[in-house]
This record gives sequence, structure tokens and C-alpha cells, in this order.
Amino acid sequence: MLAACAGLMIAGMMAAPSLAQSRPAALLANRGCAALTVAVDSVPGRGPAFLRSYDAPAGHGAPPEPAMATAAFTYDNALATIALLSCGKPAQAKRLGDALLLAATADRAGPEQGRLRNTYRAGPQQERPIPPNGWWDSRQNRWLEDAYQVGTATGNVAWAGLALLTLAEATGEARYRDAAAGLGAWIVTHVSDTRGAGGFTGGIHGFDADSVPMLWKATEHHADLLALFGWLDRSGAPGGDWAAAAKQARGFLDAIWRDDKGYFPTGTLPDGVTVNEGNSGLDAQLWPLMLEGAPDAWRRALDHADSAHGVNDGYDFNADRDGVWVEGTAQAALAWRIVGKDDKADALLTGLSGDISGGGYLWAVRGEKLSTGFAIGPDSTEADFFYHRQPHLGATAWAVLAAKGWNPFTGRLVAP
Repeated sequence: MLAACAGLMIAGMMAAPSLAQSRPAALLANRGCAALTVAVDSVPGRGPAFLRSYDAPAGHGAPPEPAMATAAFTYDNALATIALLSCGKPAQAKRLGDALLLAATADRAGPEQGRLRNTYRAGPQQERPIPPNGWWDSRQNRWLEDAYQVGTATGNVAWAGLALLTLAEATGEARYRDAAAGLGAWIVTHVSDTRGAGGFTGGIHGFDADSVPMLWKATEHHADLLALFGWLDRSGAPGGDWAAAAKQARGFLDAIWRDDKGYFPTGTLPDGVTVNEGNSGLDAQLWPLMLEGAPDAWRRALDHADSAHGVNDGYDFNADRDGVWVEGTAQAALAWRIVGKDDKADALLTGLSGDISGGGYLWAVRGEKLSTGFAIGPDSTEADFFYHRQPHLGATAWAVLAAKGWNPFTGRLVAP
């Protein structure tokens, strides 16, 4: 049945009605869709491909840092897949989706330990298994990889699953749904947790032989997990009790919500029980509101986002308010649209229309550098996760979704 409806669904997606767009929204949608399309079409061949997550600050070519020059983050490519489908570009979306599917179904660790990595090498994906990102260090005369990039963050797996499910509905091809189910099964098997409010831990960090579990739990992960498991359940995907998994994710969100203060903490400390009150995360306030059936009480998190993260007609990643996080500001525009505050959404889109780089991607930040308050991995001795002023695939994809009013958690346009 899925395959029989493929042509109809692709045509319907390409002709889907859209919200009445403001001029900034139309600009963001048109420029963003064009930039994503050109980026995919520029990858040699017609087969599976991953897009580099960051361009050089000039907007042309790769970043100078070796670890980033060919880095195609799974999260960014999943977002770009969904955004391209919202743009009516199924052929380009399938190239990225096919790479995600291959990465999800065959890992160099083998079928017993196979998992989706955080980062792959950008470009056409011709090797099997698809290799994680790496680079040759001429000074050390050896091939290097990054401990975070070869690890597996739970949320990144969920976003890849959402991209594959969006493709399954757009194309009618059950192979995408089944690959998403495989990712869901990996999550349930490897990161389920019974401590405290239950839920799921952060994933795995490090190289294959020395990888360690990340035992903290993230609010943002549970939002995308709830979206993934709910979608798997309603699609009839094989391989798991998706309703039970969705209940497990929802239970964590309900438990961590601070109804007395109207916001979502970022998650827990590594003990899996103690709530992390030491930092504030913008996406933790926004993503739960994109879930189907989100309680009205959760909308108060948007007021918290304004007071704790709002800065210069946009939003910061955390509450130190040292600059505008462009990706998060696009997420906020979509969240405000979902709750019916079109004036707030349009104001944010107006600001975002000035964040388009010369190459077509949106800048990651409006300043030169943005702190997050988080560490990259368990080996970090300080909060060393920063965003820099580089054209960013993820920010561009979120801007397209916000401009078009496309909810990646439901695979549908926001109702006008």
C-alpha cells in the first residue's frame, strides 16, 4: 500500500497548501530551499550523499579546521532531508535519506553492535559500511577521528528516524519506515533507563573499543523520542512496542516539567535522578511544544524562553545571553507559530532574513562566537561546546521549516 501511493503522496507534498507567508518568510523559504537543493546537486553522482554541516566563513568551501572540513553531522543532514521535502524536492531529499538509511543499517562495528554515528564524511557515500568522519594528519602521519563524532547521541538517532519516517510517508517506500524502526529498536535496547523518572540516557561517547555510556538524560532527547515512537506506532512499523516506548519518553517529560515555574530543565545529571538546574537550554523549552497533544500548560515555557534566552530580536542557546543562536531562533519562530502567535513568529523571521550568508546558508550565530554552557563530551574539563560564525546547514534547514510552517515532529504543515 505504501508503494502504491508513492506518486500521489509526493505530488501532494509538493503541492501542499502553505501558510500565508510574509515577505521575510518567503525570502527565507526561497533562499533556503535553493541553497539546500544546490548543495545536494553539487555532490557528484546521483546516489546517497551527505552534506557538509559548515561552510567556511566566506561562504565558499570547507572550514579550515580539519575535524570540521568534511564533517556531515547526522542531525543536520536529517533536518535537511525534512526541509527538502517541505521544499518539494523529493529527489534531493532521497539522496540524503538513502545515506542515512545505509548508515543506519550497516555500521563498521558489525550487525551485533551497529549504530548510527554522530558524524559522517561529507560527499557521495560509495564505501560500505559508510565511514564516520575522519581526516589525515600529515604532522602525525596517520588517520584521525574525533571521539564525539564517532559516538552516538540518542537525540541524533531519533532525528534520523524522523527524517526516514518523513521520507516513508512522502515516497510510500516502506524501507525508510523499517530503517527508522531499526533505529527505534537500537534506542530501546541500548539506552533505556529505569533510574528516577525512567526514560532514556544520552547515548555513547568515544571510539569503538573505548566507548563509554553517557548516563545523563536530556529533555530535548525525550521530545524527539516521543515524536519518533509515536510516529512509529501510528505507522504500524515492525520491531517494537512503540506505544510503550512513547509512554516511557512522555513519562520523563511529565516528571521533569517544572509546573511551579513554567519551564523545562535541560535534563538530569549522570546519576539519572538529580535534575540539572545548572544550565538552561532553549531547545528544551521549544521542542516539547511541537509534539502532537502537548499540554497547554507547557506553553508557559515560551515565556521562560523570552525571559531567560531572549536577546536582540532572537534567542541565545543558554541563559547567559551572549549572542543570538540562529538555529534556535528559527526553532522559536516555528514554536510560536504552532501555538498560534503569528506576530511573534513573523518578527523572528524578519530578523532571520538578515542572517543569510553570501553562499545561501544561514549563519550559525549573529556574533563571532556563542557559548552553550555544555561540554562536548565526558572527557572535557570545561564547557567547551561553542558555536562560531559559519554558514550552517542545520540553521538553514530550521529556517526553511519555520518559514514554511512545517512541523518536523508530525510531518505536517501547521494549521493556518
